[in-house]
Amino acid sequence: MDWDKLRVFHAVAGAGSFTHAGESLGLSQSAVSRQIGALEDSIGVALFHRHARGLLLTEQGELLFRTVHDVFSKLALVESRIAQSKDKPDGPLTVTTTIAFGTLWLTPRLREFIELFPDIALSLRLNDGELDLSMREADVAIRFTPPRQPDLIQRHLTTMNYRVYASAEYLKRRGIPVTAADLEDHSIIVYGDDAHLHIQNMNWLLSVGREAGQHRTPILKVNNIYGIYRAVQSGIGIAALPDYFSREVSNLVHILPELQGPTVGAYFVYPEELRNSKRVIVFRDFLLRQLEAIGSGQPD
Repeated sequence: MDWDKLRVFHAVAGAGSFTHAGESLGLSQSAVSRQIGALEDSIGVALFHRHARGLLLTEQGELLFRTVHDVFSKLALVESRIAQSKDKPDGPLTVTTTIAFGTLWLTPRLREFIELFPDIALSLRLNDGELDLSMREADVAIRFTPPRQPDLIQRHLTTMNYRVYASAEYLKRRGIPVTAADLEDHSIIVYGDDAHLHIQNMNWLLSVGREAGQHRTPILKVNNIYGIYRAVQSGIGIAALPDYFSREVSNLVHILPELQGPTVGAYFVYPEELRNSKRVIVFRDFLLRQLEAIGSGQPD
């Protein structure tokens, strides 16, 4: 059935005449009559009894009207909700980011967001791979590499630096390295070959302070940054970690301050279709407020 003809039918059934329906639709009486006649021809039944006092629905017309009225009511409700989503922060919001950032930095701050916006149904999906936002595997993402898909909007949030950390227990047991060359006598923890790496040369601790082309042998390889952090925390060895770790946990010691690894940008990413979504906007602004102190390379 043609939606335009059903819209005209709905108006005529409600108004009881072609003339009044035409006034509400901005159409002539003859145009409305033609649309109804075409609809009746397409389905093979009469929808109205026509008489001098106006129009009455036939039995088949009543059946169609109830169905069409229900559909148009639901469409009106959806339209209202879509309009409200631009003005009112409510409804579901699924956020994805890496396991480490989501666990250590983001999750502890979500209580404030939930209290500010109780009508947003927040879900968090932690994954070191990239979920497909265009396929709605998540609504928005906090990523550490710019998106490659052209239909995604990105907002740079902050820049993070990698620095060298160890646990106090490890340093007490093995001593504190003073120069990069001292790392020869220490246990180094790095990314594994199958890790989801955001930038090149993430295992720079294996070569810093050594002659070109020479590399240290790590004591442990781990395929994600959260696992590396836990290994450092337990006293296994020394590793390079993003600087926000030092503010989020209490037992990491920043060593070799003259050494600084690659910088990594953090981006807020979402599909073009959610550009005007109020819940996306308020979550983005919340992140910017929380992250504004990291701009200089120091976490809040």
